[in-house]
Amino acid sequence: MTKPEKKLPKKHKPEWTPEQHGEEFASSVLKGVEGGHDGLPEAPGWKTVSVKSPRKRQFLQADDYVRGILNRDRTVLGRAITLVESNAPAHIQQAQEVLRKLLPQCGNSVRIGITGVPGGGKSTLIEVLGLYLIERGCRVAVLAIDPSSSISGGSILGDKTRMEKLARCPESFIRPSPSGGALGGVARKTRETMLICEAAGYDVILVETVGVGQSEITVRSMVDFFLLLQIAGGGDELQGIKKGVIELADAIAINKADGDNRPRAEAARQDFEMALHYLAPATEGWKTPAVTCSALTGEGIPEIWSLIEKFLQITDGNGVFQRRRQAQARDWMLSMVKERLEDLFFRHPGVQRLLEETEAAVMEGSLPATAAAQRLLDAFENRRT
Repeated sequence: MTKPEKKLPKKHKPEWTPEQHGEEFASSVLKGVEGGHDGLPEAPGWKTVSVKSPRKRQFLQADDYVRGILNRDRTVLGRAITLVESNAPAHIQQAQEVLRKLLPQCGNSVRIGITGVPGGGKSTLIEVLGLYLIERGCRVAVLAIDPSSSISGGSILGDKTRMEKLARCPESFIRPSPSGGALGGVARKTRETMLICEAAGYDVILVETVGVGQSEITVRSMVDFFLLLQIAGGGDELQGIKKGVIELADAIAINKADGDNRPRAEAARQDFEMALHYLAPATEGWKTPAVTCSALTGEGIPEIWSLIEKFLQITDGNGVFQRRRQAQARDWMLSMVKERLEDLFFRHPGVQRLLEETEAAVMEGSLPATAAAQRLLDAFENRRT
């Protein structure tokens, strides 16, 4: 009896083979195995599940953003902030429409800016203060500004991971944003973000800035109360004055006043209190205090909030609060005009045509910087007229 011939797999030639080739230049197509992935019989009750491609996010109109924000939808809130942070022309236009519709619902929160030396415990203090405010029935939004790299342009955005307890509270909203190289370490769109959070019903908005410095004073132009956080051993009172930011603070808090560091923190508080005697108050009708606190133990946090409440009561009574808000709105408008003019300038065809050549002449020393600037401005103005 002859043995049945074994059926070989069907072979197919590849798309290309050399002129003299053998059987090694061939491909075989085999029938797939049945059952599980390892060739064993399929388990009873198992069904093949088709994996669908993820659904694209629904495009939101301006009214959809407004409705979601007013209904306190955190997902829509996050998308709205992403919208205002975008530099795409279509997004900018839609963001302005959203802000115009939200404006009647804005302005009811307390805006607090918190700045200080790196490593001073800003994130820890914000978390403890935020939890304290939530216990008192407030809804808290935290806008944490992370520094952007001057080389790569990237930002870690790790502040939310340092506020783990606060991030878990449904009454809080934490949004880390890159500074984007903006003056003062405050992201260019932080003002718009604050308005969106106010419309979403957050009572207190805490803005954490990159760190102290001469340019950090920009935060003063967008908050009601400005808290400067310091630590013991950061320099004497004259060094504090040289930093410039101390003269804009509504309160100075010496953090890490716990354990063996308590005496040093108290000594630092006295130094700063002495320094404040040489400076005019940052806010009319208010004397800037220096206090100690510990974000680790929570000591001094209720006293800081009591100071803020007293500040709001005084400034609301003497009209300073309202006048400051009005001045901030005016400054916001002017800063947007400057930003728009700068964008138009560098997009101008005449400027773009001359820019590289003019920059090279300045760097070579063949053209003074003032004359180079005038050449570019002339190119811009001639085209505009």
